[in-house]
Amino acid sequence: MKKTVNIGLIGFGTIGSGVVETFNRNLPLIEDKVGANLVLRKIVDLDIVTDRGVQVDPQLLSTNVDDILEDPEMDIVIELIGGYQPALNFILKAMKNGKHVVTANKALLAKHWEEIMETARENQVRVCFEASVGGGIPLLEPLNDSLAANQIQSIYGIINGTANYILTKMSEEGRDFEEVLKEAQKLGYAEQDPTFDVEGVDTAQKLIILTILGFGIFIEQEKLHVEGISMITPQDIQFASRELGCVIKLLAISQLVDGSLEVRVHPTLLPEDHLLAAVKGVFNGIYIVGDVVGPVMMYGPGAGMLPTASAVVSDCMDIIGAPEKPLYYGPQKSNVDSIKPMSEVESRYYLRISAIDKPGVLHAISGILSGLNISIESVNQEKRDEGHEVPIFIVTHHAKEQNMLQAVEMIENLESVTKDMVFIRIL
Repeated sequence: MKKTVNIGLIGFGTIGSGVVETFNRNLPLIEDKVGANLVLRKIVDLDIVTDRGVQVDPQLLSTNVDDILEDPEMDIVIELIGGYQPALNFILKAMKNGKHVVTANKALLAKHWEEIMETARENQVRVCFEASVGGGIPLLEPLNDSLAANQIQSIYGIINGTANYILTKMSEEGRDFEEVLKEAQKLGYAEQDPTFDVEGVDTAQKLIILTILGFGIFIEQEKLHVEGISMITPQDIQFASRELGCVIKLLAISQLVDGSLEVRVHPTLLPEDHLLAAVKGVFNGIYIVGDVVGPVMMYGPGAGMLPTASAVVSDCMDIIGAPEKPLYYGPQKSNVDSIKPMSEVESRYYLRISAIDKPGVLHAISGILSGLNISIESVNQEKRDEGHEVPIFIVTHHAKEQNMLQAVEMIENLESVTKDMVFIRIL
C-alpha cells in the first residue's frame, strides 16, 4: 500500500500558483515516480480571494499559517512568500515541528544559512532549495551530489535574467540602459524597483549559495564585492565587440586560485566564443569547472512560474524518495585556505575615459598607469575633436585591483577628464 505524503504551501503568488498547476497537470506521473500518494493538504496566503488562474479546491485555502505549521499530519512545508520575515519564523517553526522544508528563498538562505541548517540537523529534517538559484535549471543538486567526486575549481554564473535581458537588448539593438530597463518593467521581466537585479544584489545572494555547495564556505553578503550594470553604455558594448571580440555580462564568480577563493559579482567582458557569451535574454547559464570532470555548463530558464515550480516540486519528490538523506551541502572539509580580498584580485581591464582632446592628456593618463605598474595593451581614440570631450578606450594587461582603483582616482582628478571613468574586468 502506498504511503500518503501531505504537503502544505505557504505563499499562493506566481510561483505558488505554478506549484498548484504542476500538481494539477502531472500528479499521476509524480506519484508513480515517488511511489506515494501526494496530497496538497493546505494553501495559506493573506489573499485567498484573487483568482490565480489555476484550479484549486476553495476548502484548501486559508489565511492562518498554523493550519500548516501546527498540523501533525503535515509532512512537507513549501515556503514561497520570500523575504526575511516572517518567512524565517515559518521555516524554523516547521522544522521544529518535525516537517521537511522546501523553499525558493535565496535571500533568506544567503542571510540565515547557518541558523536554518543547524535547526534542520537538530530536528532531523531536510531543507531543499533547488529553485533558489537558476529557476528551473537542475543545478544545485547536481553541483552538490553528481559532482561530489570533484574538487570544484571555479563557478561562473549568469544568474539574473533581468540584468541579462537588459544587456542582451543593449547589445543587439544599441539602446541605452534606462530605455531597455523601462521596456523590461513593462514586460514583467523587471520589478518596479529593479535595484536588486540591476545592481547585482540578487546575483550575490545566489552566488553565496553556489559557493557553499561548490567550496563548503559560507560568506556573508556584506563581505562580497558587488557591482551592477547601470553604468554600462552601448558605447562600451560596441567597443568590446568590435575591438576585443567580447560581450559584457553580469557575472557571478567564485574561483579558487592557489588555495585562495575569489568571490565577486560585477560586469565582465567575456570572449564571444565562451559558452556563457551565448546566454541571452532572460535565460541563465552556469559554468562549473571540476578537477576531474573538467568544464560543465548548465543552461535554461532562470525564473518564471512553471520553470521555478518544476524545481520546487522536484525537491518535494526528492524528500519523499530519501527523507533520511544526510543533510550536507558542499564539501565537509573545504580546500579553501583563505578568501582573497578584492584589492588583491588580478585582472585585465577595459577603461573608458571621457577627456578633453588636447595635447598631453594621453601622456598624463599613461604616466599614471605606468607609475602603478599597470601595463597598457592598447589605446583607442575613435575621433579627434580638439578642445572638446572625446572618449578614450584603454585595455590593460593583468593588474591588481588596488592599483587600478588608485589609478582611477588619480585619472578622474585630472583637469582634462570630464566624467567618472568606466572600468570593466576582462575574464
